[in-house]
Amino acid sequence: MTMTDPGGRSISERPVTYIRFDGWLGHVENAFNMFAAFSILSLMLLAVIQVIGRLLFNIPIPGFIDITEQAMAIFAFAGVAYCQRVGGHIRMEIVLGKLNGRTLYVCEMLGVMLVALTVALLIWGSLYHFDRSWTIGDSTMDIRLPTWPSKLVIPAALGLLLLRLLMQIYGYARLVADPTRMPVAVPMIEDVEEHARHEIEEALGDDAVEGDAR
Repeated sequence: MTMTDPGGRSISERPVTYIRFDGWLGHVENAFNMFAAFSILSLMLLAVIQVIGRLLFNIPIPGFIDITEQAMAIFAFAGVAYCQRVGGHIRMEIVLGKLNGRTLYVCEMLGVMLVALTVALLIWGSLYHFDRSWTIGDSTMDIRLPTWPSKLVIPAALGLLLLRLLMQIYGYARLVADPTRMPVAVPMIEDVEEHARHEIEEALGDDAVEGDAR
């Protein structure tokens, strides 16, 4: 007997390895995103301590500007792959919103391929700057913090983004080959109602949406 998933498609037709790798990659992306969020929270607390220390005790935090500059690479890049996974990056959908089926998936795949090429070039450039910083022992001006850790974050985060983009290229290629397949690990264009419903689900859970439907 052939088993089927809730969408009516046989289990043998589902890309099991692809789905498993997507789940593993999602865990790594979540960890990077939490790292970025933690860096923002830490900087906020550090800024509060800096203001209180300077105003009340005249004791500012040494190298506060240096620390902030180095941390910027973390919260600016660490969450970029997560944002790509959930379709959170800003993009224009004036044309894409009017397409559907195989035409839409071809355009989406070509767009992701172009982004992947750009990211690959950025990885090469950022690795060069990391290597130079490591080789010459570059450091900040004030408290002499080494700059190579923050410069290493950039190619690492972009490498994770490249993996996500390659996953999405494969995901769109599946849909180009057979537009009737269920989309897996690719962001889909949503109208305002669908987007709002998904945001409610993420914030309050499925029960809240079901309660509103009743």
